[in-house]
Amino acid sequence: MVEVKHIIKSFDGRIVLNDISAVFEDGKTNLIIGRSGSGKTVLIKNIIGLMKPDSGEILYDGRELTGMDKHELNILRREMGMLFQGSALFDSMTVLENVMFPLDMFSKDSVKERKKRAKFCLERVNLTEAEHLYPSEISGGMMKRAAIARAIALNPKYLFCDEPNSGLDPKTALLIDDLIHDITKEYNMTTIINTHDMNSVMNIGENIIFIKEGVKKWQGTKEEVITSDNKALNDFIFASDLFRKVKEVEEEALEKK
Repeated sequence: MVEVKHIIKSFDGRIVLNDISAVFEDGKTNLIIGRSGSGKTVLIKNIIGLMKPDSGEILYDGRELTGMDKHELNILRREMGMLFQGSALFDSMTVLENVMFPLDMFSKDSVKERKKRAKFCLERVNLTEAEHLYPSEISGGMMKRAAIARAIALNPKYLFCDEPNSGLDPKTALLIDDLIHDITKEYNMTTIINTHDMNSVMNIGENIIFIKEGVKKWQGTKEEVITSDNKALNDFIFASDLFRKVKEVEEEALEKK
């Protein structure tokens, strides 16, 4: 479990995160949503230690991040898996070599054992046939799956995903969502996803934190999104005709009961 308590972060006197508190639960897909510039990227950067908050606490199963020394921080980071927006695969490495990279960096296992683990992770994301190929030789969806395999190579307790569906077609995006959700359940990870993809919200949003202008405005589940009376959330969620119609259908169904 990851907790943030009363996080405040400012740049040049401008407050970007204003007293944000939230709990991100084990074994669930925890989504941070909001418009561009809302502060969700700054929040996740504070959570993983790339930025330091002006005040507040960030707790990893009770361990306070901001007070850690370099050794403690290195240990914690070995428990983290990262899925970047652009996949961030190394062009000069094969898919298998990319997945082995964190194992080569941090694992004390033999080369044979590291390769076995990498192959297992590729099998888990249905990508064994591409292990010998380079990133330039595979599709965007396959690159995302390779990046997921690399993110789980060290069997992390915490998985962070930055816009995992960016640049993908809707069908592939749903497959990536389902894969992240299934892996989260399988390994009981604390998965935190930064997204503005409403399809992801409705597909895998088990614990959703909505941020507007640096303030947490709402927290709930995908089921509660549809029936929420939070104006700021509704303005964000139902900006499209599709989700506005979904809400209307839900409201009509409730009236008939």
